[in-house]
Amino acid sequence: MRETIYFAHANSFPASVYRKMLQALEGDYEVGYKDLVGHDPRFPVTDCWPHLVDETIGHIESHYSRPVIGVGHSLGGFLLFFAAIRRPELFRGLVILDSPLMGPLRSRGIWLSKKFGLIDRLTPGGKSARRRDGWGSVDEVRDYFGRKPMFARWDPDCLSDYAEFGTVDDGRGQRLLKFRPAVEHAIFRYLPHNFPRYRGRLTVPAAFVAGTHSDVIKPADLHYMQRHYGMKVQHQRGTHLFPLEHPQETAHKILELIPALAR
Repeated sequence: MRETIYFAHANSFPASVYRKMLQALEGDYEVGYKDLVGHDPRFPVTDCWPHLVDETIGHIESHYSRPVIGVGHSLGGFLLFFAAIRRPELFRGLVILDSPLMGPLRSRGIWLSKKFGLIDRLTPGGKSARRRDGWGSVDEVRDYFGRKPMFARWDPDCLSDYAEFGTVDDGRGQRLLKFRPAVEHAIFRYLPHNFPRYRGRLTVPAAFVAGTHSDVIKPADLHYMQRHYGMKVQHQRGTHLFPLEHPQETAHKILELIPALAR
């Protein structure tokens, strides 16, 4: 029986949007995921995301009988990190893709920003609250996002998958965002500031892949992860969204890292 990779997606991007990267992993591993987190009212989005961690743990527990290899991008990496601390027996290893796991100084800055209502200035949360939500067709969705600088860097197949799998038909001829903007905004607003509290508590072997042009990870954060969590740190060309810019390269990097996570 082949081992299983469990993939956890970033904020605002359902796991199915990563189809091209995940398909490149399927030659060697079973690949599973939960398409959306944060949308089940049983697991509300609250400060530091504890219920989203519960949602992640519950899904893994109910779907897999053996420990999985957790691979998470941004939000997803955070959730798998916290899940592995709480339930290490569920994981054989972790590969975290550019999640903003910050050291003490930046984490305190996040806490202060939330305390004084300034967090939307530090994250894309302010934009998500005003995000357009309605198009006449999948092609219209693709054309709309394809003109935006961030999406212009994406692999064309990933952009097409976002237009198709990142939206749903509302039954009245409109395509709406599958990942609801209000949920996206709440997730950004409640970005965890308590990461340093868990220093030294990760027992699952882990690797971290940082984007060469990421704007969410600093060298001090990488040093903190290496020193206090024993994470292997590598880089992948691209921005914070490199799994959707270079999906096959990212899959190759993941496949290179997994054998070193054996325990």
